[in-house]
Amino acid sequence: MNLLANALLAWAIASPAAPNLSVETTRHGPAVEVRAYALVEALHATVWGTVTDYDRLAQFVPGMRSSRVVAQRNGDLVVEQHGETRFLFFHHPVDVTLLATARPPDAVEVHLLSGNLKRLDGVYRLESAGPGRIALRWTGLIEPDNLPPLLGELVMRATIEAQFTGMVREIERREALRGKAR
Repeated sequence: MNLLANALLAWAIASPAAPNLSVETTRHGPAVEVRAYALVEALHATVWGTVTDYDRLAQFVPGMRSSRVVAQRNGDLVVEQHGETRFLFFHHPVDVTLLATARPPDAVEVHLLSGNLKRLDGVYRLESAGPGRIALRWTGLIEPDNLPPLLGELVMRATIEAQFTGMVREIERREALRGKAR
C-alpha cells in the first residue's frame, strides 16, 4: 500500500496543472460532467485560433494521435479524432467523430456523432477578463463506454486536465510568438 501511495504522490508532483487553471468533475450516473477553467494572457484571436485549429490539435493536445476535419455541414465541421485516455497504468482508446459548431466570437460547441464513447457534449467559452486576458472555459458531459463509473470519472478528469493544460500551453506559446513578431 505504501508503494501505491508513493506512486500517487509522485504522479501528483510530476504533473502540476498550469497556473490559473482548474478542472472539476462530477459524476452523473455513468456520465461525467467536466468543468475546466483557465485565465490566459493572450489576445482573443490567439485563443480562438488555437481552440479551432482542429487539424493541428494532435500536435499539442496530450493523448490525441490525430485530429482532422473530414467534412462540412451547413457551416459546421465534422472532426475525426483518435487518441487515448490515460490514468496511471490504465489506457483506453478513444476514437470519435464530432460535430463542431463555431459560434464566433465566444463559443465552440462539440457533439458526438459516432465513436466509442456513449456521449460527448461540450462547449468552449471565451470571455474577456481585461486587456490581453481571456477566461477560457470548457464544460461538457462525457459518458465513457465500458468503464466503471468511478474509474470513468478518474480517467476523464485526468485526461481532460492534461488536454486542457496542453491547449492552454499552446495558446501561451502562440501568444509569445505573436508578441515577438511585433
